[in-house]
Amino acid sequence: MRLVTFSDAAGVRIGAMDEAGALRDITAVAPSLPRDMLGLIAAGPAALATARDALGKAPVVHGAKILAPIPRPPKNVFCVGKNYHEHAKEFAGSGFDGGAKDVVPPFPVVFSKPHTAIIATGEPILSQLDPTGGLDYEGELAIVIGTGGRGISKSAALSHVVGYTIINDVTARHLQKRHSQWVLGKGLDSFCPMGPAILTADEAPDPTKLRLITHVNGEKRQDALVADLIFDVPTLIEAISAAITLEPGDVIATGTPVGVGIGFTPPKFLKKGDVVRIEISGIGILENPVA
Repeated sequence: MRLVTFSDAAGVRIGAMDEAGALRDITAVAPSLPRDMLGLIAAGPAALATARDALGKAPVVHGAKILAPIPRPPKNVFCVGKNYHEHAKEFAGSGFDGGAKDVVPPFPVVFSKPHTAIIATGEPILSQLDPTGGLDYEGELAIVIGTGGRGISKSAALSHVVGYTIINDVTARHLQKRHSQWVLGKGLDSFCPMGPAILTADEAPDPTKLRLITHVNGEKRQDALVADLIFDVPTLIEAISAAITLEPGDVIATGTPVGVGIGFTPPKFLKKGDVVRIEISGIGILENPVA
């Protein structure tokens, strides 16, 4: 099931995409369901089962606006840097790595993006917020936490996942390098496109089989299997939850594969009018113009 948050004249609520890609209003036939994604996730497996049963009978919604599936997670979006082998090498050789000693990190590199950075598919990435001209893209698979907890083991980690979505970890590279850390280069408003949907975990029992492809203006830039992660989904959940309590609806972006703009000579930075399209099998397409 692909869960979405959408808005129309009747307000903001949750829905689901059917196999044909049509948006269906599941709350219309299951009024007991929460109308927001965090509420649905927190309500647990029974609510998801109700949503799944409602999908086949739910009316199609026309002319609605698809929003980010979780416009405001419980915390900042957790993000992981340098988590594909070839991208780690690409980043180390780019000159933007801020003097890190290890090409492949021995432990997950974790930072965050504030909720004010989150935008939906179709909404513009605001290039004017990066006056340095180093705007870059990073297509990523994101984990959505269902059952929260602290001290989650790798063996139990996937049972805490409600589903997966797509994030574009947009980055102002010169700001990232200037500040020797990543929040001020990656947390700017509009720098976290998310969506279009959350693919429920039962549809992707083995996330390593998911494939990520990024195009910029129709040119393929990234193409990788999630199996290529240095630190896989269970490892990331274990590492982050070791001393930070994860909550239903928390989002963890798992890192980007090789093929980002700084990996080219000269770098292929984004400019106004460009369109970034990220697709992950089963989840859908996250596409955003650069304004």
